[in-house]
Amino acid sequence: MQRKHWVAGAVVSILFIMVAEVGLSTRQESASWDEGDHIYAGYMNWKHREYSLNPEHPPLVKLIATLSLLPLDLKIAPRQGRYFKSESYYGGRELLFRNDPKYGGHYSADTLLFRIHMTVLVFALVLALLLFAAGREMFGSWAGLIAMMLFVFDPTVLTNAPFVTTDMGAACGFFAAVYTFYRFVKSMRWQRAALCGLATGLALTAKHSTVLLLPILILLAAGEIAGRWKAGRKWPGRDVLSLVSGMAAIAAIALFVLWGVYSFRYAMHPTGVEMPPLSGQLNSLSPVMQHLISFCARHHLLPESYLYGLVDVQRVGIYMPTYIFGKLYAHGQWFYFPVLLSLKWSVGVLGLLALAIYAFVAGKVRRPREVFFLALPALFYLAAAMAGPLNIGIRHVLPVFPFVFALAGAGAAWMAQQRKAWACVVGALLLWHVIDSVRMFPNYMPYANTLWGGPTKTHLYFSDSATEWGQELKWTKQWLDAHNVKDCWFAYFPAPFLLPSDYGVPCKLLPTLDTMYEYDIALPPVVHGPVLISLADLNGFEFGTKVRNPYQALFECKPDDVIANGVAVFYGDFALPDAAALGYEQQTHSQMKDNPQAALAAAQQAVALVPEGFDANIALGDVFTATGDKASAHAAYAVAMRRVPEMEPTSQKHWKPILEKKMVGSE
Repeated sequence: MQRKHWVAGAVVSILFIMVAEVGLSTRQESASWDEGDHIYAGYMNWKHREYSLNPEHPPLVKLIATLSLLPLDLKIAPRQGRYFKSESYYGGRELLFRNDPKYGGHYSADTLLFRIHMTVLVFALVLALLLFAAGREMFGSWAGLIAMMLFVFDPTVLTNAPFVTTDMGAACGFFAAVYTFYRFVKSMRWQRAALCGLATGLALTAKHSTVLLLPILILLAAGEIAGRWKAGRKWPGRDVLSLVSGMAAIAAIALFVLWGVYSFRYAMHPTGVEMPPLSGQLNSLSPVMQHLISFCARHHLLPESYLYGLVDVQRVGIYMPTYIFGKLYAHGQWFYFPVLLSLKWSVGVLGLLALAIYAFVAGKVRRPREVFFLALPALFYLAAAMAGPLNIGIRHVLPVFPFVFALAGAGAAWMAQQRKAWACVVGALLLWHVIDSVRMFPNYMPYANTLWGGPTKTHLYFSDSATEWGQELKWTKQWLDAHNVKDCWFAYFPAPFLLPSDYGVPCKLLPTLDTMYEYDIALPPVVHGPVLISLADLNGFEFGTKVRNPYQALFECKPDDVIANGVAVFYGDFALPDAAALGYEQQTHSQMKDNPQAALAAAQQAVALVPEGFDANIALGDVFTATGDKASAHAAYAVAMRRVPEMEPTSQKHWKPILEKKMVGSE
């Protein structure tokens, strides 16, 4: 009885530590890139059943996160008929920042975000408990406690635990579905099948990538049948029938839950808000995916919003560049996630995982079913991520973490119980993991282990949410105040959907890939510093090549300072012609159809700023093509083509055929 109470006390204490870690750190962060988008969509889901806002992500996490907002008297920005993604981003910014008392509201953005963050933390807390429960059931209490410790002190987990994104919800649902399926195959009772169906349904409504549960559960079932066949030396016909029947029930319940979260309604919006049609979004997908999604849409097998989001996330991934090892790639790279995991997992986790692999391979831990149920989902999910095109942060493989921690906990617990020397090694590795985590407080996102040089080096290897996601505005404001800076320029990663001015940062905006489609930012010939640039904008990864990076000259310089391992600071005066040309290039494309003369003037201004500019000359060539001046168009395209050999190999492969086609059309 005393041991039972001790274990329960340890579990409660670890959960309390996690609440304290997240609560104290999230108070010091600003909102991250996507949060306003999710928050506004979730709130409108509750209020108006609006599933056309943020359809690229299923509703579960958004709904849970915004539960704490429902009792509040909040002003909501009305829809303005914008592109559906812009509608959510701008609506989220209004919801968070325009309910402040200075605008006649009752709640500051900090108050709202803290309520939301501590509400959405439930997914991480539930997952921590599931890790302990699974570890204890599969390998014993010590294994469960070690796995829980690894999870609660992991910097990547602590980064994503309070964020209103789909990643922690997906990790929780994914692990819950596999664990409840494990319990079902051990004892095939209808209650366990129903619980697995509920967990699977909730996982599907957390993130689109959880559709991988379908092949994973089938493979796990096949492995279970093979194991029973081998053990009994005959075909387990009755068990197979029970397993197939149970899986059919699981699928039916999961589908019911999925439809329930979408209010059992196919249409994204009850009043038919204008959206680009689903059929028009399918062109970039493979023929198999096109037919499958079209079939589901035609027969209303899945909610329209779910299908729309499934298409959108694939389209985004296809066109998203990658930054790794200081190099830019036009598309994702297969080695991205394995390398990033070796950087983001602490030396303690890597060491314990190595011990676990030794214990399992050497046959020291004889639990083949348990190892199979933990290893296969992790490897399958990682392989699917490696085959995919989207490489913008470790959060996209967060569902792998609990399975790896459970395996590491199992191996560590067994080794520690064999010899005192091994117990000391396990204790030292756990302590290393905890100390690494504590040292990162309160800014966990840029974590890198000591093998990679620590968090100050992360931006040299990776970008986007692997390094910074715009969450450092409060620290930026503190830095500016400490240095008495009142006049500055800032290329801020989440702008224009979050703005430095939202947190009192006085800097004027510098253009980025995202602002150029929303704002017309005019730059003087010389910008007087200090110049602040988010590291994700400094490396230009969204442009896909250094040739298109408007801040390449600064990227090649050493910053004078770095704020929160996320914002580079440069002192001095700088001419930024490539950045200044961005606005003219966007004006060219937006005015080409209705006002070709204005478009031509804008393109000529862009080329005047950067005569050898890649995008500027393409814009100029496009205008000349539209107006019928093929000779001038060909000359402009030729200038752009001369820049292609300067690009990285994957970018050359991407851009060369595009320009060749344009040049042939202008002959």
